[in-house]
Amino acid sequence: MLLRDGMYLLRTNLTETNPNIIWQRYILLTQIEAAFKSLKSDLAVRPMHHQLEHRVEAHIFVAFMGYCLMVTLRHKLRGCADSLTAQDVLDKLGSIMMIDVRIPTTDGRMLEMRRYSQPEVEHKIILDKLKMNLPKQPPPKIYSRQLNDRFCGGN
Repeated sequence: MLLRDGMYLLRTNLTETNPNIIWQRYILLTQIEAAFKSLKSDLAVRPMHHQLEHRVEAHIFVAFMGYCLMVTLRHKLRGCADSLTAQDVLDKLGSIMMIDVRIPTTDGRMLEMRRYSQPEVEHKIILDKLKMNLPKQPPPKIYSRQLNDRFCGGN
């Protein structure tokens, strides 16, 4: 037992003889396993019950894009906010709400404004650390009477 102290033994059925390449492949395998674990836990991607191939592919694509964004966020946090995890940031910033405000005007039109809730102090700190800004609030839109009926359930 004493002879193996400080050594890592790796058993494989690969025919590659260069131990560095075998080690790199093993590390890659652990990274892939960690990615799948992240998809299942952090992103809450669950088993798919799609029956059509294009829907399965779309599900996998969206899950993979979510994973890429999570990895990018983790990488960005490393340099500026080591104490925060990507999940912490998503949980905190997830409380910022996007709402559509619709106000009827006196002349029968509808004023529509898409707005997000004002960020709290902790949101501002996180955004500042990440060197990110929320997008500017979009200008209001005014819809004519004909489109107004659509919002109010008319024909």
